[in-house]
Parts: sequence; C-alpha cells; structure tokens
Amino acid sequence: MGGWTRRGPATIRGVNRDEWLARRTYRGADYDAEQLAHLARRDGVRVSVCLPALNVSGTVGPIVETLRRRLVEEIPLVSEIVVMDGSSTDGTRREAEEAGARVVADHEVLPRLAPGRGKGEAMWKSLAVLSGDLVVWLDADVVDFDPAFVTGLLGPLLTDPDVGYVKALYRRSLGDDDDGGGRVTEICARPLINLFYPELAGFAQPLSGEAAGRRDLLCSVPFFNGYAVEIGLLIDLVRTAGLGALAQVDLGARRHTNQPTAALGAMASTISQAVLKRLAQEGRAPDELAGAGAYVRPVRGADGFELAELDTRPDERPPMTDVLQASVA
Repeated sequence: MGGWTRRGPATIRGVNRDEWLARRTYRGADYDAEQLAHLARRDGVRVSVCLPALNVSGTVGPIVETLRRRLVEEIPLVSEIVVMDGSSTDGTRREAEEAGARVVADHEVLPRLAPGRGKGEAMWKSLAVLSGDLVVWLDADVVDFDPAFVTGLLGPLLTDPDVGYVKALYRRSLGDDDDGGGRVTEICARPLINLFYPELAGFAQPLSGEAAGRRDLLCSVPFFNGYAVEIGLLIDLVRTAGLGALAQVDLGARRHTNQPTAALGAMASTISQAVLKRLAQEGRAPDELAGAGAYVRPVRGADGFELAELDTRPDERPPMTDVLQASVA
C-alpha cells in the first residue's frame, strides 16, 4: 500500500489554477495526528521524516526530540526520522543522534556516483535511504518547531489518494509581508513562474523548504542540487503528474534563520538557471542560456572594488528510480 494512484485525467489534470487554489489549499490545523496514524495503519502506509542538515547543531536536536516524543512514541504516525548530514563541522551529528534520529552522511550514499552538493543532493539521496511510502522533508534550522508541521503536510496525502506532493506555506514573522513567499520568491521565482509556468502561480511559497510526497512519485523525477531543488520539483512534478496532484498546506507561523542579503543574488541566479534549463529542454529557450551560469558582482576590497564570480549553474540528478534500477541490473 501507499503507492501513488490516479483516478483519471479529469480529476488529476483537468483543473485550472483558480480551481486548484480552492481545492488544493489546505489548513494544517484541520488534521489530527491520531486520526492520521489510524489511516496510515489501516492502509499499511509507512511515514519517513527527513531533515537535510548542515551545521544546525543549535536547532536539530530539539526538532528531532519533539518529533520522536510526539509522533513516534506518543502517537505512532512516523516510522523513522533520518537526518541527512551534509558534512557538518559543528555538533549537528551528535545532537541529532542523541535526540533519537538516524544520521546518514550524504556523501556515503551511492558513493559510486560523482559527489554532489547542497540541500537538493541530500533530498535526492534520502530517497535511497528512507523506507517510508510517504516522505516528509523538514528544514533543520527552525526555531520553536511544532510537530503539527508534519501532520499538516501528511494530511492531504493520507486523506486524498489523488494528492501526490504537498508544499508548506506559513506566516514568516519577518516583519514585512508575513504571508509572502520571501525575498527571492517575490523578486525572482514568482515573476519566472508567471512568465513561463503560470499554472503554478497559486503556490503561495513555491520555495518553501518543507514538503511531503509519495515516494514512488518523487523517485520518478530528477532533482536539481542546491537552491534550485524546490522550483525544479514543482516544474517536473506538474509535468509528470498534473496540477491536481500537487497541493499546499497552511502550517501557521514559524521562525527560522534568515539568509544574508549578499547570498540572495546567487540563490536567485541558481533558480533562474534551473528555469532556463527546463525551458531549453522544452524548446522554449536557446540551449546556450541554460549554460550561462556565471554570477558576477563587485565586492569591496582593501584597494577598492574587484569582481567576484560564482558559478551558479545547478547540477542535476536523474530520477532515483533510474539509478536504483541501474544498480540492480
């Protein structure tokens, strides 16, 4: 049980974005953990929670401990908690293990492959590690973590077999547009979505780092590395499964560490490169645009300004199903 199923083109693909916004926007507060645990047991569905982590020793322990106590021991909804560690140099691994998580170094997964980098790499490799039918990805830098984040993300998946992937939205408590998608979303991702993938315009926070999905569906699409992973998944999943198979859930308010302004340009460049790559593959943009990944900006040095250059082209991993099948053959 637990495999993603379709009920036909009319229910999966035949929905416009206005209908989607009404039908596929959920409230996390509407889902009860005990009821979801009952549904999971009834249907034989296992749930895996994964936290991609890098130098988050101050937050990962409390998140894992809260998850373990509430959704593993008190209410048996979650079958496993795995922290995918991206070579942290602080106490992230120790804190996660002491709190009750299984910690896996992402470079140790599929070691025959060339090394990758970033959150997208950890998310992709987690599909080779996790055993659950449903996969929940959580940010590991959240302050005041609420286990209702997990029940909210799982709710649409456990109550509607047509839903294959759920993204979080939340009030960000950053002092400006609390319901907005964040700075990179509003000045980069959302304009690109409206220009080239307008069917995705209903996602309030398309770059949010917390999401859940059916493992077999997630294994069927490629993954970008780094910051491009979120926009890439939306584009590839809507092409694979249709808009009706995607959903978003309002998880209320949350706090997390914020990226410095100087890092946002490189993040936006990576996201733009991912969109350009997909457009080139679809024949809607020249191939050379997809490879133009240099991000150059002036920085002040001891003797004045000099140009700093960063390659922001995102690497890409193939669908995990293809990789696992090749390893068996």
